[in-house]
Amino acid sequence: MEENNIKNIISAQRKYFDSGDTRNIDYRIKNLEKLKTLILENEDLIYQALKKDLGRDSFDSFTAEVSFMINDLDYIKKRLKKWAMPKKVSTNLLNQIGKSYIYNDSYGCVLIIGPWNYPFQLTINPLIGAIAAGNCAIIKPSELSPSCSKVITDIINNNFSNNYLHVIEGDADTSKKLLLQKWDFIFFTGSTLVGKKVMEAAAKNLTPLALELGGKNPCIVDDTTDIDLSAKRITWGKFFNLGQTCIAPDYILVKESVKDKLVKSLIDKIKDFYNSNNYGKIININHFDRLKGSLESSKIIYGGKTNEKDLYISPTLLEDVPKKSVLYNDEIFGPLLPIFSYKENTEVISFIKNKNKPLVIYIFSKNTKFCDSIIENTSSGSISINDTLMFITNHKLPFGGIESSGIGSYHGKFSFDCFSHKKSITKKGFFPEISVRYPPYNKTLSQYKKLLQFFK
Repeated sequence: MEENNIKNIISAQRKYFDSGDTRNIDYRIKNLEKLKTLILENEDLIYQALKKDLGRDSFDSFTAEVSFMINDLDYIKKRLKKWAMPKKVSTNLLNQIGKSYIYNDSYGCVLIIGPWNYPFQLTINPLIGAIAAGNCAIIKPSELSPSCSKVITDIINNNFSNNYLHVIEGDADTSKKLLLQKWDFIFFTGSTLVGKKVMEAAAKNLTPLALELGGKNPCIVDDTTDIDLSAKRITWGKFFNLGQTCIAPDYILVKESVKDKLVKSLIDKIKDFYNSNNYGKIININHFDRLKGSLESSKIIYGGKTNEKDLYISPTLLEDVPKKSVLYNDEIFGPLLPIFSYKENTEVISFIKNKNKPLVIYIFSKNTKFCDSIIENTSSGSISINDTLMFITNHKLPFGGIESSGIGSYHGKFSFDCFSHKKSITKKGFFPEISVRYPPYNKTLSQYKKLLQFFK
């Protein structure tokens, strides 16, 4: 799309936002209900698109995409009126007689850039937050999942005014053109590398933003856990969507004494769960080549089968991963799972802290003291103990990273908060008037300090 056309759409959205319609609570709820209806009406088309782009079956597509969107819509709709009300807070003595409030202010015209790995959920869920908070939005789906991008475009552009919500399709060049514009808020989901470019573009206009990125998520397994059940949950969490999940376990850090037992159980679970018919595919040839090439530097314990024609890579377990390899240093984002071992619990924290802060840390342990030590001595977006992935289904928990794994958080009320500016409101009368604050200052500094202490 030409830059002038983009500017015209943004200009029309700003004008519509200024009309006040989008900030009306009933209007927001009506459009959330409309979006839910459209998702359900197009459910089969969503499944077909996900099958074409990612090879995913309808069951996984429902659990990972459709149900997630519907649950979030229902949760937010039910509570939106309460969330949107100005929140009264206490007023300190220096501002008496007065009242103080926190007002949820809509940002205005927001940009949402979605990813390819969960192209509906990770594009529509931020949009739900934008609508709930009273904004207009322009949505840029990923060009790497073209079938899904087209369905998203048809759902939004054929059913909502482009003055309110509008999808712009295109490649990286389109994203660059969009990022050159002045926005009131930007929400980006994708890689850390691209996230840095988005943040650089936002900085030129001091635009607030949220970045949902990724990272090397450790999965710690100690000798107190239930090995078979842990292996079952790790296998599912790692290889769901072929590991193309920002919160997938990136590597295992296992107590040396139970490593062999864990590896055997992981292999058993992979054999039970997966075959090439129900496993899906890597998103494109570039990612396939990247993942296949990274196999050369490490020892394959299990798996390692590839099929370029089907963009297929089997669930693969690895060890002896060199410290200079991409598998050791970079987010894998595929069905390759390196396994490292440790002898002493103190090694675990050091291993994690020598890498960038992850989006999530997984711990499989019955040792509460060990879990607490990791919680207290590491930094990450989230921590999940004795399970993988499922923590994101709790609407009452914020989801987001820290530093290289992300900025800001969303889901449930946190989506509403993410797309709202918290504006402070103070309302005072004209009595009493404290004259001591005005010059000339006749009292000594010590007397003034005593007065301030009294007002505290």
